[in-house]
Amino acid sequence: MNPVPRPRPAPGLPGRRGLLGGLLAGAALAAVPALAAPARAGARPAPGPASPAGPRATRPLLLGTYTSEGGGGTGIGTAAYDTGTGAITPGPVITGVENPSYLAPHPSGATVYAVAEQGAGAVTAVAIGPDGTYEVLGSRPTGGSGPTHLSVHPSGRWLLSANYTSGSVAVHPIAEDGSLGERTDLVTHSSPPPGPGQGGPHAHQIVTSPDGGHVLAVDLGTDTVYTYRLDTSAGTLTEVSRAALTPGSGPRHLAFHPGGRFAYLACELDNTMVVCAYDPATGALTPGPGQSTGTGSGVSYPAQPVVTGDGAYVYLANRGHNSLTRYAVEGDGAVLRLLDTVPVGGDWPRQLALSPDSSLLFAANQRSSTVTVFGVGPDGSLTGAGTPFPAPVAVCVLPLP
Repeated sequence: MNPVPRPRPAPGLPGRRGLLGGLLAGAALAAVPALAAPARAGARPAPGPASPAGPRATRPLLLGTYTSEGGGGTGIGTAAYDTGTGAITPGPVITGVENPSYLAPHPSGATVYAVAEQGAGAVTAVAIGPDGTYEVLGSRPTGGSGPTHLSVHPSGRWLLSANYTSGSVAVHPIAEDGSLGERTDLVTHSSPPPGPGQGGPHAHQIVTSPDGGHVLAVDLGTDTVYTYRLDTSAGTLTEVSRAALTPGSGPRHLAFHPGGRFAYLACELDNTMVVCAYDPATGALTPGPGQSTGTGSGVSYPAQPVVTGDGAYVYLANRGHNSLTRYAVEGDGAVLRLLDTVPVGGDWPRQLALSPDSSLLFAANQRSSTVTVFGVGPDGSLTGAGTPFPAPVAVCVLPLP
């Protein structure tokens, strides 16, 4: 059990029943055919929706869940989405992957990685074949418990993961075939002291800055963002800077502006969004004041911000409010202007993802076991695209290029 009360069911506890019984019953092997073959490495769909008069493209979509929770999934769900309408078509399940609550792709497009969010934390590599099949390549322990996030370094040689329960971050080498080697580093956030009532460090995210020069770890328990330099030969982390957030704010996830000078940080416990200046030379992150999420009084447990590819808009998932906040980006990334909030069309939006061309926004709704899809207009407006897609305990959605 997590030492801090979490606004999500812990793996292993009873949860809401999933809605994909028929789909899950058909799951069989760790290597399964996908509905749509991934595009070749580096390929991107053309901007904007497909022409109604012409054929529409489909792209693969992967879904993360809890396998140890009642009503959860049995592995990583596969599907395909229509790049024009956003409609999702279900596919088989990649079995042999425990509690894949967060997914991240390799830059080559040939592999995807999943956390195993459980007491003995692990990370798993899954190969994506040129014929659209998936094959589990194996898992490695993270050295911590309850990993909730992972990302691949832009070099493609290192996998970075964040252990929430034990408050640590880990590094694993990535082989040529995408498989993982033994862990090369593990850093525990032993200071500063945890925030009020937060029980200890709780690393919730680890990402590389857009310039590739630094690795940033967001810790909800210590109200701190740690900046590291990664030794790309040895796979070790050296701390170079810390950014202190308001005590008790609970920073959870950040997203960088494509310009690379600013990042937007969602604080889970005090219901704010924080614009942070980033210095690529030193790795220093400088937080500004907390800003409104537009959700009114009370705690709405903001979860994850995402930024459109052109850097013009930022969206934020609000779990308690079951809404999406829309911000306009101004001042070359330095300013967020609150525009509005819209209902997410599900319960407890845990994670958001934009399609590669930013024309579609996907929301994984944990408690309603659904994924909702929105079309993104030229003004950043969101328009619901069809009915919610059933997915058991949906906690992560990953549209692939």
